[in-house]
Formats: sequence, structure tokens, C-alpha cells
Amino acid sequence: MSKLTAHPSTPHEVQLQKLTRLRTVSDLWDRAFGIPGTQWRVGLESLLGLLPVGGDVVGLGISIYILWQVVQFNLPKTILLRMVFNIGIDALVGAVPILGDLFDITWKANTKNVNLLESYLREPIKSRGADRRFLWLLFGGMLTAFVLLLIFAITVLALIVQALPN
Repeated sequence: MSKLTAHPSTPHEVQLQKLTRLRTVSDLWDRAFGIPGTQWRVGLESLLGLLPVGGDVVGLGISIYILWQVVQFNLPKTILLRMVFNIGIDALVGAVPILGDLFDITWKANTKNVNLLESYLREPIKSRGADRRFLWLLFGGMLTAFVLLLIFAITVLALIVQALPN
């Protein structure tokens, strides 16, 4: 057993070990199995996502675990917000029957988040003006998505009420 896996002695080795563990979890969850005859890869999330509600709850739990581990790397808030955004999109769209299962095959929020962590560790950046603009765009996008979802929900509810017998 190597020194790195047995007893990490430097902060860098600890980070590397944690990063390796997070990459393993994200790969298992997002890309563990190839779809025969295609270049597509799916993970346990795509398989468990076929279970109503339960699969999505487990998927969200895995994503939150990865995010919790990533927080310990002291990344800038903008990168953490991008990760939260990735998880939010995955959770919202992933909860839609059938469409969400197809979406899970391509979105891979956990892989995106571990990639963001790796990019930051390769080239650490400090928060800049561009980060603040990103935050405003993110807030505007989330507000727009919320309004659109609200309109969609009200429309569906109205159609259901109209379809009910008098």
C-alpha cells in the first residue's frame, strides 16, 4: 500500500486523496457503465433514477455529499454556486418522469462539479468582478426559471381543473 493511501502526511496529499475519492464517487454515479454501440456512459444515477422519487432522492443525497466534501477545499463562492446550480438543474429536471432520466444521461452534475474542483486546484483564482457578474446572471437565471416553473405549474393545474367533470 502506498504512503498516499495509507497515511497522507501533507495537506497536498490529503487533498489529492480526497479528490481521488470524489472522482471515484462521481464516476460511479455518472459514468460507470457504457451503453453498448454508443459512446454514451451512464452511472448508478441513471439506473436508480428509473425508480419513482426514491432514485432522485438518493441522487440528490450523493450530490450533496460531494458538495459537502468540496466545501472543505475552500473554493471561491462563485465556483460553489456553479456547483449548486449544477445540482439544482439536475434535481429539477431529473425529477420529471422519462425526460429527467434522459437528461441524467447527459447532464452529469457530479462529474461537472468534480471537474470544476480539479480546474480550480490546477489554477487557483481569486474572486473577481467577472465572478460578481456571474452571480447576478445566476440569480437572474434562477429567478427566470422559478417564474417559468410557476407559470407551467399554474397552467397544468388550470388544465386539470378544466378537464374535471362538472
